[in-house]
Amino acid sequence: MTTRFDPVAATCPAPLAENERVLLGHGSGGQLMAELLADLTPRLGAGTLEDAAIVATGSPEIVMSTDGFVVTPRFFPGGDIGSLAVHGTVNDLAMRGAAPVALSLAYIVEEGLPLEELRRVTASVAEAARDCDVRVVTGDTKVVGRGAADGLFVTTTGIGVRLPGAHVAAANGRPGDAVLLSGPIGLHGITILSTREGLGFESALASDSRPLHRLTTAMITAGGRGVHTLRDPTRGGLAGALNELAAASGVGVELDEPAIPVPGQVAAACDLLGLDPLHVANEGCLVAFVDPAGAEAVLAAMRALPEGVAAVRIGTVVAGPPGRVTTRTLVGSRRVVDMLVGEQLPRIC
Repeated sequence: MTTRFDPVAATCPAPLAENERVLLGHGSGGQLMAELLADLTPRLGAGTLEDAAIVATGSPEIVMSTDGFVVTPRFFPGGDIGSLAVHGTVNDLAMRGAAPVALSLAYIVEEGLPLEELRRVTASVAEAARDCDVRVVTGDTKVVGRGAADGLFVTTTGIGVRLPGAHVAAANGRPGDAVLLSGPIGLHGITILSTREGLGFESALASDSRPLHRLTTAMITAGGRGVHTLRDPTRGGLAGALNELAAASGVGVELDEPAIPVPGQVAAACDLLGLDPLHVANEGCLVAFVDPAGAEAVLAAMRALPEGVAAVRIGTVVAGPPGRVTTRTLVGSRRVVDMLVGEQLPRIC
């Protein structure tokens, strides 16, 4: 006996529920990461997301930041995981207008890592900390079995004091603000990619990893409360940082793409690999929204320091649409600059 198929009576079974899992893109600094943070941070009772938080509002205000570093390779032209950890945490404090005071340092070490490599990383941490005038005051070390980690992961926490007159926050951008960039973009991301994959670009490139607290101090000294926002465009690149600031401030941003400094080697690598330089990670530059009345004074102060010698104005903050970043291209057209959706390059910092 056969059963006749009745297409009218047939129903589709309920789709199997897919278990939610973390993807590499959730650590990209782009859209997936923003969605993950929007899901997780309310569970912690966290407020506005910043690079660092004010934890005591006395005089001076105390600022705190923490970060984890999993970059591969651990040593690369222009730096290593040790100096990167110090610079990254110091810069997070600087983006809230703070001067660094102290750092904690934690290692998660995979069994089998050569001790000499651990000594090299620690020496690099010490040298970078001395250069930043900051002390490593406490820390922790854990060792896990082979295969349970990828050699070495580093976590740092920084404590700083906010500079007098600093009034910097992601939500402080205002229509009319000048958008300032401290220097060339894309050097860190392309250096890591080329070194990891053996593409050959690293011979002419080096990461821009460096501390920015002296630069932010000079900017705040020159511009005072007119320096409204500061952000270092690390994961997610310049596009990610500007989208975050625009959304937090409820403003739009209009960029002049020809004004954005992209080194020739970075541009060539991006053309070859199909990457947008605005999405490529950086570790030694910052973007700021500054009151137009003081923008030239702030630019002059930036250009007086090695970290900001190539500082330029790259655009203007506008009233809206809120959260939208657009750019005028080299050929005069306009395009929307979105956040990175997936993972362009994992293990970048």
